[in-house]
Amino acid sequence: MDSETLARLGYLALLLAAVGGWVLVEYRGRIGQALRTAAAWGLIVIGLMAGYGLWQDIRTDITPRATVTEAGDIRLPRAEDGHFYITAEVDGTPITFMADTGATNIVLSTRDARRLGIDPESLLYMGEARTANGTVRTARVTLPDLTFGPYRDERVSAWVNEGEMDISLMGMDYLGRFRIEIDRNEMILTR
Repeated sequence: MDSETLARLGYLALLLAAVGGWVLVEYRGRIGQALRTAAAWGLIVIGLMAGYGLWQDIRTDITPRATVTEAGDIRLPRAEDGHFYITAEVDGTPITFMADTGATNIVLSTRDARRLGIDPESLLYMGEARTANGTVRTARVTLPDLTFGPYRDERVSAWVNEGEMDISLMGMDYLGRFRIEIDRNEMILTR
């Protein structure tokens, strides 16, 4: 072990001795009560860890989703990060896109491309896109079927981005099929 690891172990041992000494003095003659208190705190910590670990799953269930009006308008609520998100089905697979009016095309992340059965390594990256992260290579693909709300489109062009992307983008070549209105914290898409 190196000196840094030994120093950390020494610090942890000192901390454990201090907390352990306090427990022995505080709960002298009441070890049963000390164990119950320790068990209660242990369950609280485990509950907090479980809640934190499941937050991403829980958050998607409680976050407002797009709604479709009787007239067929799609209303997207603004997310906490200030963006609008679209969940569309591509060949029956739900894909979450960020609505990006500054993007020209539909751009798939390599992760979403794989979910759709597209092998990013086998694509020919002949295009280029200028992004906030610099220039990246892109490969054109055709999505056989894209369903968003009550609307279904066939043979939709998209691009797979060779660069790192956290989420796929829904650009103007698809969003342009709608009339777009932004009213405070809501994006309204009308076709």
